[in-house]
Amino acid sequence: MLLQLILNSVISGSIYALVAIGFTVIYRTVKFFHFAHAVVFTSGAYFTFLFHKLFGFSIYFSIPFAIIFALLLGCLIEKSIYKPLRKKQASSMILLLSSLGIYILLQNLISMVFGDDTKSIRTGIVKEGINIFGARITPIQITIIITSIIITTLLLLFLKKTKIGKAMQAVANDAELANISGINSDRVILSAFAIGSGLAGLAGILVALDVDMTPTMGMNALMMGVVVVIIGGVNSIPGIVCGALLLGFAQNFGVWYISSQWKDAIAFGILILFLLFKPEGFFGKKMRKVSV
Repeated sequence: MLLQLILNSVISGSIYALVAIGFTVIYRTVKFFHFAHAVVFTSGAYFTFLFHKLFGFSIYFSIPFAIIFALLLGCLIEKSIYKPLRKKQASSMILLLSSLGIYILLQNLISMVFGDDTKSIRTGIVKEGINIFGARITPIQITIIITSIIITTLLLLFLKKTKIGKAMQAVANDAELANISGINSDRVILSAFAIGSGLAGLAGILVALDVDMTPTMGMNALMMGVVVVIIGGVNSIPGIVCGALLLGFAQNFGVWYISSQWKDAIAFGILILFLLFKPEGFFGKKMRKVSV
């Protein structure tokens, strides 16, 4: 039982990490709460359903194309809505409300086109998971863990080693100074939306392959991702990974000891504790007051 709880915690943490990293890549560059990230997450699953179940393409063909379409959806939202609002010097509140409106609109569009019932993109006969010392884990759950590790490592290397990665960090630190230095902030922001949206779409597909999908699946995933970002530290990807694992372990062990009804309450309880006692997150640094 203990090993099963540990495996379940790592699986949950891997999904939370993917969602949180995708969210923070965007948040660091635009500095507002991108609610529509939730529907981009959902779109990855439904694009896969569209290509695989309705158009009859192979699942191995459908998944990469679904990720590309989720990526393009995120970029379209940025180019057609957020960028014009930024040009008009819209406040963060206006951008946040616009993002919430996009989420509601697109979620309802998904419901209208595909219906509100639970759908599946899984193929083949449902089988028992692989037995590891009495614990069970399925191939897709192993894929979730491996994918999360690979994506996290590649993103860390991308941010530290590539020109666009360094530019993204510069814009995240100070967009105005980055513009003065010759960095095209609009291009950097679009790149952040592409990466973050691609990760969201991938996470949505992995969740749908594991536990099926509904049009509202994205909001809960986003909320857990935001909790992870806050407790891990918005500027620290290793911190976000630690936060994702902490949340995964706390929820799975809490559900075992208490009840599944407390799963979300556990997450937000941890969030409140971090906001009260360590608001900078795991690896964040406290801001010191300086008198001039």
